[in-house]
Amino acid sequence: MVAAARGGDVTIRMDGEPDPATASLELALFWRKVYTEILTMEEAVLERIRTLMADQSSEARREVELTNVPVVVAQADRFRVRLGFWEACVRARQQPSTRAGESVAAVIATATAD
Repeated sequence: MVAAARGGDVTIRMDGEPDPATASLELALFWRKVYTEILTMEEAVLERIRTLMADQSSEARREVELTNVPVVVAQADRFRVRLGFWEACVRARQQPSTRAGESVAAVIATATAD
């Protein structure tokens, strides 16, 4: 139950993950890499589930569509959003003059609202 609730909550950071608004460029690059790795894995898991579903009975396939698939999709969505936070953080630190007068937190908030 905890894992399912955590899986789709984009506000929950991983253990040790700092606030993107206050993290250094080095940390932002690190966490962007971590979330890229996890998202790549989640997308591969989802593709594998769909491949396996092709050989299942319609009843089994329907149950997987109702149970497994939504959990993996929610997790992938969460990691995609968190990756977006870190991508915005990296951009804000690499090109701070492109949005002069705006805080890093504002740049990240704008990126997540897009």
